[in-house]
Amino acid sequence: MNNDSSGAGIADALAREIEPLPSGTRIATHRELVRRFAASGTTISQALSLLTQRGLIASRPGAGTFRTETRARKPAGDTSWQSAALDRADQDLEGGALPRSFKAPALLGTLATAGPDIIDLNGGYLHPDLQPLPALTAASARASKRAGAWDRPSVSGVPELRDWFAADIGAGLGRQDILVCGAGQSALSTALRAVCRPGDAVVVESPTYPGTIAAAHAASLRTLPVPLDHDGMDVDELERTLARRRARVIVVQPLYQNPTGACLSADRRRQILAIARKYGAFVIEDDFARHLAHADAVPAPKPMIAEDEDGRVIHMRSLTKATSPNLRVGAIAARGPVLARLRSALVIDTMFVPAPLQLTALELVTAPSWKRGLATLAQALKHRREVAVAAVTATFGPHALALRPTGGYHLWVALPAHLDDANFVAAALAHDVAITPGAYYHAAETSALHVRLSYIAAPSAADVDEGIRRLAPLLAQQL
Repeated sequence: MNNDSSGAGIADALAREIEPLPSGTRIATHRELVRRFAASGTTISQALSLLTQRGLIASRPGAGTFRTETRARKPAGDTSWQSAALDRADQDLEGGALPRSFKAPALLGTLATAGPDIIDLNGGYLHPDLQPLPALTAASARASKRAGAWDRPSVSGVPELRDWFAADIGAGLGRQDILVCGAGQSALSTALRAVCRPGDAVVVESPTYPGTIAAAHAASLRTLPVPLDHDGMDVDELERTLARRRARVIVVQPLYQNPTGACLSADRRRQILAIARKYGAFVIEDDFARHLAHADAVPAPKPMIAEDEDGRVIHMRSLTKATSPNLRVGAIAARGPVLARLRSALVIDTMFVPAPLQLTALELVTAPSWKRGLATLAQALKHRREVAVAAVTATFGPHALALRPTGGYHLWVALPAHLDDANFVAAALAHDVAITPGAYYHAAETSALHVRLSYIAAPSAADVDEGIRRLAPLLAQQL
């Protein structure tokens, strides 16, 4: 066994073994590597990602990971100087700003490809069987035949797609209030950097989406966590937090919050807007789950931007979660001078979203099959949620779920007090089940006693049930 448990160390050890192998040789499974190196599933995922970047291995969904075709590669030489240079670049900041951090283990972990023998309760994208693949294929074909499909689009986005997003969001928005962007993570990163300066504070939910934390730290921002309850962000604690430390932005997920599933109540929405107005802060409304309501959900409230009177809210939503991870198309909506700042930041980041991708999205959402597809997805999500809730209740006990959300794609499961989330996740992977540790969702150090279970990445509801029930023997162990 190699005693270097870091992702880079494991990657180096595996590279020495893999390089002599003939092309097409199957590599050990994720689970086997976890056991062999006594490392977490996330560390193994990082090592495999490094090997993929080096061109040594390639993953084939449903089949495994294999040695790629050998090709000549020029040695990099001595690159040891880079560490010091990069450290200096991240720390040469003025005004007491935080060093930037480009460490994103939580995002990399949720993007890890599960091997064919692993039940994936970790991933945040629809399994191909849930994706509207025929509609996507047809939309792509129609988009490719459009006149000017390969022309450079407006930096703000294809006008007709901006019109559709404006109507979908509502709130009296027009195309002039919309920027088309490369899905939710791109929107978050762009908005935080456009509105904030290095060293500024940003209020985030606790727990919250790991991509928000990663984007804030990459922009050298200080995260101020505010706890949640069943109705969303605790407004009393928000007020106390802003009274102690002014923040430039408050980030909220109003619908089916990731990871808890909480929805902001109407009173909380109004109170958050009032507090933001009092302290001169923007509100970033990450409406990622707008198209992920289940068939038995009550009608969703209007977005917060509909109640915005003075350009306080920057609204964002994406098509990715309800379609395919490859349809990376979303929208940012805002009013006032901030929109010009956002547009400039978006151009600096990506120039523009490719026209063929925008046109495919437009063809998809304006086709008669779009609403039918969402209705079919809503039924499938309801069924999977019911199966997952029943399995969690039977396996973890009736008190493991504080919320049973009727939207989104995940459950926030409390662990018994004697368990540690990281060790539990590692043990689960050794039992061929991939889940997500609760610590990923906290901006500050925490003794997390939760795990997140996703029920959309596995092939079927039966796999979801099987994966959760496999965890039963681990609950009594001292991990």
